[in-house]
Amino acid sequence: MLADRRVLVVLDNAATVGQVRPLLPGSAHSLVLVTRRSRLSGLAVRDGARRLTLGVLPEPEAVALLRVVTAGYRPVDDERQLAELARLCARLPLALRIAAERAASHPHLRLDDLRDESALWDALSTGDGEEAEAVRTVFAWSYRALSEQAARLFRLLGLHPGPEFGLRAAAALAGATSSSRSRQLLDSLVGAHLLEQTAPDRYQFHDLLRAYAIDQAQHDEEPPAEREAALRRVLEWYLHTADAAQSWINPAEDRVPLTPASDDISPLTFSEYDAAVDWAEREHDNLLQAVRTAADAGHDRLAWRLSAVLWNAQFPSVSGASWPAVGRIGLEAAERLGERAAQGVLRTYLGMAYTRVNRLAESLECHENALMIRRDLGDRLGEARSLNLIGLIHLRSRRLVTAARHFEQAISAFQEQDAAHWAATALSNLATTHYRAGRLPEAATVIDQALAAHRTLGDQRGEGNILRVLSDVQREQGDIEASLVTAQAALDIALSLRNLRLEGFWLLTLGDAQQAKCQYAEALTSYQRSATLHRRLADRSREALAWQGVGEVYRRLGRHAEAADFHRQTASTHRDLGDEWHLALALDGMGSAVLGESPEEAHRHWAQELSLLADFSDPRAVAVREAIERRLTETS
Repeated sequence: MLADRRVLVVLDNAATVGQVRPLLPGSAHSLVLVTRRSRLSGLAVRDGARRLTLGVLPEPEAVALLRVVTAGYRPVDDERQLAELARLCARLPLALRIAAERAASHPHLRLDDLRDESALWDALSTGDGEEAEAVRTVFAWSYRALSEQAARLFRLLGLHPGPEFGLRAAAALAGATSSSRSRQLLDSLVGAHLLEQTAPDRYQFHDLLRAYAIDQAQHDEEPPAEREAALRRVLEWYLHTADAAQSWINPAEDRVPLTPASDDISPLTFSEYDAAVDWAEREHDNLLQAVRTAADAGHDRLAWRLSAVLWNAQFPSVSGASWPAVGRIGLEAAERLGERAAQGVLRTYLGMAYTRVNRLAESLECHENALMIRRDLGDRLGEARSLNLIGLIHLRSRRLVTAARHFEQAISAFQEQDAAHWAATALSNLATTHYRAGRLPEAATVIDQALAAHRTLGDQRGEGNILRVLSDVQREQGDIEASLVTAQAALDIALSLRNLRLEGFWLLTLGDAQQAKCQYAEALTSYQRSATLHRRLADRSREALAWQGVGEVYRRLGRHAEAADFHRQTASTHRDLGDEWHLALALDGMGSAVLGESPEEAHRHWAQELSLLADFSDPRAVAVREAIERRLTETS
């Protein structure tokens, strides 16, 4: 029939090669287009077919489709909400069309109501007519063609805490000790377009397919006992692998006591620091979600252990805003279990997390509660750690006498317990306190002790931190060249540890040394990099310190208007945070910057600075007050 004709033959949703071959024209004049949700490799091998893999719609086209279908039926929807809906539809044309039709027929339905995957799945899968089951049917074509083992793995993958995962996590879900067999099954799911491979041994679901997998697992296809066992396996796999990562990322921190991993999971181990950091960064979102999943499933012991291990196995440059929510989940789980020691640990970590984002009052409350718990339990080492951490809160709040007292008590307790690492850490904090107070000889003495201790212990992070303080002391003592070298050595350690938090903080010290050396361009680069990092880490206080440095450099360059703008920005942040000391220093900079244009305004800033400094009695504060008083007299 087709021998002398030029036709296009469309064979839609072919099941097998055997269905296609009898329908292929015998001449070269026609074209056959075969569609299928999995590959028909035999057609490419034996019949010369050219295989094309269709991706999902690009986001602009997906949004355009939603707009076209809903035009005239709804108020104009927000571009961001449409893009989010397109993402939740996995940018699949059929799913987009159905979601758009439902949105058009329900003009008062808020698109935000479809943000949850399960809600979207309900919206796409319920209603009248054949179209309501269209998406489910399309997915079912691929799912029903899977082998029994591949179909089971697909269902279980829906239980994974996040949409993206690695080979070994998938094997844990399946209870498979053979990675090669798990890889074969995952490859079959990729071939059926039920999963996407994102990197070697890394896979991800589109959101709707993940919802479909969960739906299959929960509707009698997977017995409840099997679902429960699979979920526990993958959560335990994350717990034990994160524990292995902690041994490289945070080796000084106490390890959470864990029972040995069961025989049907194979946690990862790491041979070097960078491998552990890479894994922690890649899996961070999954680990956060694992805590929530464990708590939601009633696995309280897993929930608190996961949250505690995650604190110490976070990749070094993680934002300070990501952990506290799961830390509270872990604490609530420990409270339900009545495990006091776990509560002390998690309150400690919450206190540290709150410090990173400048929530100092909440941090202090956490540490004081942890101190009380540890004293009740007779945990002398834990008590010393709480004293040291409370000292840090007082240090950041510039209650220097109180801070020094806490550090001295902590040092004594650490030495009693032969806890050399923590004793060296508290020594560094005491050195910082002496420096902040302007007691440079006392600071130098303690710096020598702390630096020697950290180097003996091979503690790079501790060494870098005390080098930061040493650089500040050297700069104020007039040895600018040594200060530069020391600050750069500290920064090199931060870079080797891939720790953006330390890099950002220690760049402030390098910028100060560069400014003292009149290397203004280099100082601006250091301060601006520090500000960028601290903004990413959600540390507004240290971001403001970086802008203070920029203001000082611009003032030295004679660019007074720009200097005043940066000091004004700095003052606003410190005022918001209730940091009177740094607010006073920002006002000092503002006064100097505007003096030439408006002496009256400069005097107002300095007068306000004096009132803020009235309650500080340490030598540095006294010296600053005296300098401001002289300046007011000289410029009157």
